Amino acid sequence: MQSTESQPAGTSPVVEFEHVGLRYGAGPEVLRDISFRLEPGSFHFMTGASGAGKSSLLSLLYLALRPTRGRVSVFGQDVARAGREDLAALRRRIGVVFQDFRLFDHLDIVDNAALPLRIAGADAQASRRDVVELLQWVGLGGMLEARPPVLSGGQKQRLAIARAVVARPRLLLADEPTGNVDDQMALRLLYLFEALHRMGTTVVIATHNTRLVERFAYPELHLEAGSLARLPSRRARLL
Repeated sequence: MQSTESQPAGTSPVVEFEHVGLRYGAGPEVLRDISFRLEPGSFHFMTGASGAGKSSLLSLLYLALRPTRGRVSVFGQDVARAGREDLAALRRRIGVVFQDFRLFDHLDIVDNAALPLRIAGADAQASRRDVVELLQWVGLGGMLEARPPVLSGGQKQRLAIARAVVARPRLLLADEPTGNVDDQMALRLLYLFEALHRMGTTVVIATHNTRLVERFAYPELHLEAGSLARLPSRRARLL
């Protein structure tokens, strides 16, 4: 396990939050005084009950929102000072698995999964081989010409994951990535995230699946009513 505490002194964090708060409109704060760092190559689960603030924190992490107060830095850049082009460049280094998938219905499975590579300017023919191999890994190799409207919820989930990881992002954020798949596929997908992690990707997985959290020895970012607690792995807490 690579924890944030194990990184060499002086390593620049991939993400840093300093006393961050977030509110929607004139409502109360949904996140309060959030401070943490994500070091390069670290892996964290994000846990907490429904309504604890996980989706809001993920939205800040993938730059869909800016904080109401405090400071958020991503890849060393202060988000509050970043212009539109700077934010777009930062987002290209982040892979995101959304709960609502956000697939393109007019594109087939291969073209959906290949989008990050196409945006990055990768060679279409060379990237297709990588995409097909990844789709086979997530169990979609037999339906490459299918389009999202004919896919089940679990198949859409696996396609969304393939798209998020295909370009080997520096930061991977996944919101309930195993919510629509069986236990065997959930494990297979976690092994895929682990493989990226071993190659240096920083991984954050928001989940309610306590069995996965207990099985994999990674620390937690635990949210309760908008406040954050950093916890060691559940396996370590049992020792």
